[in-house]
Amino acid sequence: MTKKTTDTHAKPVNLRIREDVRVLIDRAAKIRGKTRSDFMIDAAYRAAEDTLLDQTLIKVDPDSYRHYLDILDRPPGGDGFARLMNAPKPWQG
Repeated sequence: MTKKTTDTHAKPVNLRIREDVRVLIDRAAKIRGKTRSDFMIDAAYRAAEDTLLDQTLIKVDPDSYRHYLDILDRPPGGDGFARLMNAPKPWQG
């Protein structure tokens, strides 16, 4: 009987990048307290997640879709909206 195992060991990835790009990445990684590899892996992981999430398809029945569109077509209102619109704007000093 063999036991199934998940390979959790890191695999190398080799990249060729211009010197100016490497310097920029190194500066950003240092600010975040990360190694170049960790910084690049985190950035690539987030980009991959965003790309996949952008491809997510949500299927609903026609009534639910119509309800969704009706909500979007309503003018904004309520106390929260009024507070937001009357809040001081940072650029108005």
